[in-house]
This record gives sequence, structure tokens and C-alpha cells, in this order.
Amino acid sequence: MTDQPVRPDVRGLLDQMAAANSPRAVDVSLEQARGMMHASRSLLDAPTGPLAVLRDVDNGPCPLRLFDVRAERGPGPVLVFFHGGGFVLGDIDTHEPLCAEIARLLDLPVVSVGYRLAPEHPFPAGVSDAIAAARWVAGSPAELGREATGLILAGDSAGGNFTIVTALALRDEPAAVPVLAQWPMYPAANPTQFYPSMDAYGEGFLLSRESMDWFSSCYAPDPKDWRYDPLHQDQRGMPPTLVVTAGLDPIRDQGRAYAAACAAAGVDTIYLECPETIHGFFSLRKALPSSQADLERCAAHLRVMLKGAKE
Repeated sequence: MTDQPVRPDVRGLLDQMAAANSPRAVDVSLEQARGMMHASRSLLDAPTGPLAVLRDVDNGPCPLRLFDVRAERGPGPVLVFFHGGGFVLGDIDTHEPLCAEIARLLDLPVVSVGYRLAPEHPFPAGVSDAIAAARWVAGSPAELGREATGLILAGDSAGGNFTIVTALALRDEPAAVPVLAQWPMYPAANPTQFYPSMDAYGEGFLLSRESMDWFSSCYAPDPKDWRYDPLHQDQRGMPPTLVVTAGLDPIRDQGRAYAAACAAAGVDTIYLECPETIHGFFSLRKALPSSQADLERCAAHLRVMLKGAKE
């Protein structure tokens, strides 16, 4: 474990988990690992909170859930969210509190995507669902009840990977409306490359190297396919990009590298590194109250970014 400074609430959570000797996903069965992530929502994340609309959406290419602070809304941007969980864990329910808070902070409709999970559905099933869902939302289907004039793509961890890959897919084969911005949160942006943050934070900071190896073995990706490693692609022509990383994250440097590649390609890029915190902190806001300010700061930057985007 590094001697780098750690936020008090982060230190408290890490110490509590170490004392409890809590099992990791890799230490239990797949069913138990998924159950642990569901249980962590009530233990570690903030409540969903009030919304005018919170409902599942029918007839999409995969399960979808709509979040909106307004019961009715005119034409405008729609945020499409891809949850994290290593391509293996997580779903619309585990990330409901985060999607609800994003909807409130941005005053935008949020559509959360329940893509297929590995190992039952290995690469590229999940990312294919992500791309199909974004295209479906862009077409403003009646089931959504919201007319999309543009998309914001967002997601955390594995969902950050899907965010970037979907933005690339829609850059190369545009959907019915443009992608106005992308917001990859602590993304698995360059998973085939080794970076020093893996050695620095690969044990003792919630997300472990061993767990990531297990996720990869379940997902069974083709390491040469850009739909797994989006830094295989040129980033020119990508939408305005907000990349967020955690300072104590084993995949932090992947996010840094992706932000740098976007900037080098001439993409309007904002890079925010949230210091002294761990991977997944946006979904730990009950255990880590400091994460709320981080999320609000990101939303403020994204609002400014969207203000200049064409709708």
C-alpha cells in the first residue's frame, strides 16, 4: 500500500473493509459476487432520491431505465449511461442512485442501459448492446417519451470503456442525432497497456489487480479489437470529452492516457483527477460523503461543455 495521502472518509472505508476481511468478487461464486454488488448499494451508496420519472422502458434493444426530474419535457439532449462492474457485475439497479443524481444535477433525462454481462455473454455482446441502445435512444422512440436532439454518453469503469467505444462507433457511423459530449468516469480506456498506477494501487484500494484479471477472463475480449481497447483508434473527430479519474485507482493512468490522446487529437477535452480517493467513488456516496462534491464539480464542467455544443 502506498503512503500517498488518503481522504479521511476513504481511509475509514478501507480500514473497515480490511478489518472485516471482506471477500472480493474473485474469491466467491459469480452469483455471490453479483449479490455482493447489489448489497453494497444500500450499505455504501446514497439513496435514489426523488424524481418525477423513474421507470423501465419497453421495447428497447436491451433493458433500459429512464430517470427525469421533469414529468414532461420538450426536445433536448438525453444522457445515455453505461454502468460499471468489470463487464461481469452490476446492472441498472446497482447504479440507480448515481443515474438519479446525474439527472438531478444536469436537469436532463438519463437512460441507463442494462447490457448483457459476461461470462454468459462474452465480448463483444455487452458493448454491442451499448451501441445499439445509444442508436435506439437517438431515434427518439415513442416508448421513451423524450425527443432526443443529441446524446451525452456517460459511464463508469467498464461503462467508461463502453462510453468511449460507443462514441467512436457513432463518430464513424452517425446515429439519428449527434453525440454532443462523452463523460467516461474512471474508465478502462486502454486495458491492453500496463501503467504504473496498477503497481501502486493494485492491492488495498478496493479494486484489485486479481479481480481485474478475473473480469478479463470472464469477458474474454480480443485484445486487438478496438471495441475492447479504444486507444487502438485515432481519437480525431470525437465529441467534447470530460474524463474523470480517481487518484488512488489502479486504472487511473488509463484515464490519463485517454485524456491525453483526446487532447493530442484536437478534441475539446477536460481532465479531472479527483485526488486521494478510490475507484468507484461515485457509487459510494453514503460511505464517502466527499464524493458528492466531486460529482457536482463534474456536472458543473459538463454543463459548461454542453452550453457550447449544438443541439
